[in-house]
Amino acid sequence: MSQTTDNKDNQQKPETAPENEAANNAEMPNAEETVAETQAPTADPLAELAETKDKYLRLYADFENFRRRTSKERLELINSASQDLIQALLPVVDDFERAQKSIGDAPETLAIREGIDLIYNKLIRVLESKGLKAMESSVGKPFDSETQEAITQIPAPQDELKGKVVDELEKGYLLNEKVIRYAKVVVGS
Repeated sequence: MSQTTDNKDNQQKPETAPENEAANNAEMPNAEETVAETQAPTADPLAELAETKDKYLRLYADFENFRRRTSKERLELINSASQDLIQALLPVVDDFERAQKSIGDAPETLAIREGIDLIYNKLIRVLESKGLKAMESSVGKPFDSETQEAITQIPAPQDELKGKVVDELEKGYLLNEKVIRYAKVVVGS
């Protein structure tokens, strides 16, 4: 076995003939020729530069628009996330207001009233810091469908209250100047 491997090692590879090398070189294009072929001759380098600059400016403008749009969407998402929580807390605020009205001014309920007032005021301050604002009372003012929801109509007790709000059953609220709950009112007819 060692003789066969030695024979293989001793065998020399045939050298390529000079005509074979010339044929191989003829098949492989020169590097300079390849570069020249890939670069198409341009008619006007200034036109190409202007076109490239235009593409760059359009791409930059698209990116700026995208950046502004995403930052605006992010801000709206943050506001709408707090909106859901605040809307869920509004019935709690209503219950506090009802509790304040139902507890009289009797001396034995004074401590309870003070506790309810403290908790109510703290809750209102927190909600106001997040952008919540109660709408003004609309009793005696004309009905406004942009901020009010008419629950029912009743005969107006006075002629000047026709088409105006007679009673407000539930307060309306704004969150960052946007209505999140319409005031529920009774309109005189």
